[in-house]
Amino acid sequence: MNITLRAEVVPSLVLAAETAEELMTPNPVSVRDNATIQEAVALLIDKGISAAPVIDRAGRPVGVLSRSDILVHGREKPVYLSPAPEYFHRADLTTAEGETLPEGFEVERVDRTRADEMMTPVVFSVTPHTPAAKVVEDMLALKVHRLFVVDPAGVLVGVISALDVLRYLRP
Repeated sequence: MNITLRAEVVPSLVLAAETAEELMTPNPVSVRDNATIQEAVALLIDKGISAAPVIDRAGRPVGVLSRSDILVHGREKPVYLSPAPEYFHRADLTTAEGETLPEGFEVERVDRTRADEMMTPVVFSVTPHTPAAKVVEDMLALKVHRLFVVDPAGVLVGVISALDVLRYLRP
């Protein structure tokens, strides 16, 4: 009786990039540290991204704001509605300038929370010259989905996401 075993050969994957600069997406979308929650939500949704670096006036990353951070904020800061009055005084239906509010007009309580109050205040970064293999090692060790690329002055120049790494894998 002859038994033949076939070993399947799985091709190895190779990272076809040498440095972080090759892997990165340059000029990433970012959120100002003083942006409101409404501005941050609009940015993430409009750009179709799950997180963005939060930058200070000098363009240096000071944190990361993700959709998860915003969900946690919403869960931790419930807004309770005040009971609706049974009647309104005429003054209640005019603006400070005396303009009458149109029928059906609603007033919204705006959340004044800023991005720097909701963000995760940790930035994991590499330089453009960091070896690509080190980028992957860092992402795995830190258990993060993205690393930010900063220049020698600490200014944000790019982002490397897990998808960016996958784009450079070759058999």
